[in-house]
Formats: sequence, C-alpha cells, structure tokens
Amino acid sequence: MNKSYEVEYCNLELRFDRRHIQQLIRDLIQDGYSLYWSENESIFIISVRTGRKLTKLRFQRLAKGYKLAGDYLIKDARLAEWLEKLIGDLRGHAVVKRFKDRQILIESILFGEVIRLVEITGVEHRVIFQKGPMLDMEQTLELLTSQSAEQQIESLQKELDEELEHLYSAMQSGDQERAESCKEKLRKLRIQLIQLEW
Repeated sequence: MNKSYEVEYCNLELRFDRRHIQQLIRDLIQDGYSLYWSENESIFIISVRTGRKLTKLRFQRLAKGYKLAGDYLIKDARLAEWLEKLIGDLRGHAVVKRFKDRQILIESILFGEVIRLVEITGVEHRVIFQKGPMLDMEQTLELLTSQSAEQQIESLQKELDEELEHLYSAMQSGDQERAESCKEKLRKLRIQLIQLEW
C-alpha cells in the first residue's frame, strides 16, 4: 500500500439503522479488521484498527436509526473503499479530499452522487466536473453579507436535518410526490451548504 495514501472525508453524513451497523461490523471483521465497539444512549462507536492507527466511527443515535457524521482522515486504502461504498449504497453526503503527491482532488458528493470535482495542484485550482445549478458570484456575496457564513451553515444544517425527517416520514407513508419534493429541496440545501463551506 502507498504509505502517503490519505483521504479526508469532510461533512460526512450517512443514515443507518441498527441492522446496517451490525452488518458493517460483520463485514469489517470478515475483511480482517480488528475492531471493537461501544455504545450509550446517545452514540454508538466502532473503533477500527488499521496498522498502528485507530479510527473511531461515531454514530449518533436519532429518533429513528443512527447517523454517521463528522470528519474522518483515513490512511488505509481498504477502509477508504469501505466508506466510499457506504456513501454510494446509502446515498450519503460528503466532501472527499484525496491527497496524492502535490495534488488534491476534491469530490463533493450529494445523495451518493459526485456533483463537483475539483483538482488543486500548488496554486492551480481547476474544476473538472460540475453538475446542477450553482450560485453566481453576486448571489454568493449577497448571502455572505446578509449574515455570517457560520450562522448560515448552522441554519442550513438544521434545515437539512428537518427536511430529512420530512423525507423519511413521506417515504414511510408512501407519499411519492411529497418525497420527491423533499429530495429536490434537500439537493438545493446541500448545494448551498457545500458552497458556503468552501
């Protein structure tokens, strides 16, 4: 394995139920990882040993299920593959930064799909791929001057969580029209959030 291999997952968000977590533990053990887990009423932690490093995956307990959220720096190629497979399978969100030599490749992932790909080499900054509507410079400046970016990010994250709850409720009740409306709103909110965090 390349010793300089490094992937950073920022603003990672994946939704799980308990069965998914148990399956993840089984799969990681079958793949040869040494791990242990612990839980209390608010959090479930899986600690995965990769060489000398211990990576702690933190699952927040929600009203219905669990949420794996936060930032993770992974230096193990196989564990990074696991996380990326989970992001795709569970239609999760993340900003993934791949560090290689003097280059950084940044993927913005929304609902398991890459919506923006940026390559940074030294001071060069190149957008390789971009999908969907983005705010223009004037709209971005207007947003930033109306309130601080941190407040906006916090507000958008709350809105995202609420909309995810609405989506879950619509899916449970089989209301396809409302579910699609929620998904569209979530796409827009996530794009705004990614733009503010850059």
